[in-house]
Amino acid sequence: MQAQSPAELAHLLAELRVEHRDLDTAIKHLAAAAGCDELQLTRMKKRKLLLKDTIARLESKLIPDLDA
Repeated sequence: MQAQSPAELAHLLAELRVEHRDLDTAIKHLAAAAGCDELQLTRMKKRKLLLKDTIARLESKLIPDLDA
């Protein structure tokens, strides 16, 4: 993976946060529906967790390393 500038990381983070928020809304609507597809719901939840981990990893890259 090539190094990305802080601006590129910030842009990617914004996109991932929007996708995470949209997925959360979709999961809530699907779970509230009668006779929802449990397999689809599980896949959506796994995708949401993957997004959360990716967001956390990218956020940590934006934090400057400080020498002790």
